[in-house]
Amino acid sequence: MIEIDGSQGEGGGQILRSALALSMATGNGFRMARVRAGRAKPGLMRQHLTCFQAAAAICNGRIQGAAIGSTEVSFMPGTVVPGDYSFAVGSAGSTMLVLQALLPALLRAGESTLTIEGGTHCASAPPFEFIDRALVPLLNRAGANVRLRMERHGFYPAGGGKVVVEISPQHTADRFELFEAGERLGIDGDAIVSRLPMNIALRELDELRTRLSLGPDNLRALAVPEAVGPGNAVIVTVRDAHITEVFSAMGSIGRSAEAVASEAVDALRAHTHAGRPVGAHLADQLMVPLAVLGGGAFATGPLTQHSRTNITTLGLFGVNVKDNAMGVVEVAGI
Repeated sequence: MIEIDGSQGEGGGQILRSALALSMATGNGFRMARVRAGRAKPGLMRQHLTCFQAAAAICNGRIQGAAIGSTEVSFMPGTVVPGDYSFAVGSAGSTMLVLQALLPALLRAGESTLTIEGGTHCASAPPFEFIDRALVPLLNRAGANVRLRMERHGFYPAGGGKVVVEISPQHTADRFELFEAGERLGIDGDAIVSRLPMNIALRELDELRTRLSLGPDNLRALAVPEAVGPGNAVIVTVRDAHITEVFSAMGSIGRSAEAVASEAVDALRAHTHAGRPVGAHLADQLMVPLAVLGGGAFATGPLTQHSRTNITTLGLFGVNVKDNAMGVVEVAGI
């Protein structure tokens, strides 16, 4: 059993999800103490408990100590079995973060379908569009065969979203390398509202139009009446020749539409200033599945605490990750 201190690095759920993914991919069990010690409410929350239960289901794994609020938990994986699986977070907990824990192991397992219900657009978590437009195309370039579709949006606090992920056997790919973004092809802005006035989305698009000099063909206001509760999100998609990046912001009570749109714009501008193709959040999301797919290298800006935590966790499972002063991260294969 690999011993892991859950308080290290960012001290949140990232180390837990990465450990689950790597445990299933390598066959090594782990014991984690001080789970999410860096958070205001330490211990497992519903989303994290779903990650453990789902991981155990797809690999016949054994769990000890997994309960809401638990600060010590252990996991021993079995053999990953491809198949059709359905999991519900039971709250607005992020479906995309549950996917983060499950996807790497299933990439090499064969034909599988995952249906995950919960939040699709949540604060402090990647929205569906980020995974679908930014992460998955890079994984497919590295040898994966993954397709996503969203059947229902889910916003905090109601949740109720539904995402379907189809995973086919890997294909042969050249070594993954991404050092240049290439020519800028365009920027698109989406403003999404559920059970809220469309005027909110129109104000957000006006802010994007002004700050990013976008034309009407690059702006979309989307009403999603199928969602079970109210919600709002702004998605800015940047399309370059070699990579697509996504920047987002979630609306909340008491926050102006202009402030929500500006948050997404500011994130895009910070990424542009860094001058590297892979953004800070994408670098964090890319490391573990890239290791499962055979490794590779990419250029990114200053590493976040989440990324540093991922590097440490990968090392605990025997995966070497190097980063240099030029912003190049090199991930070894499992």
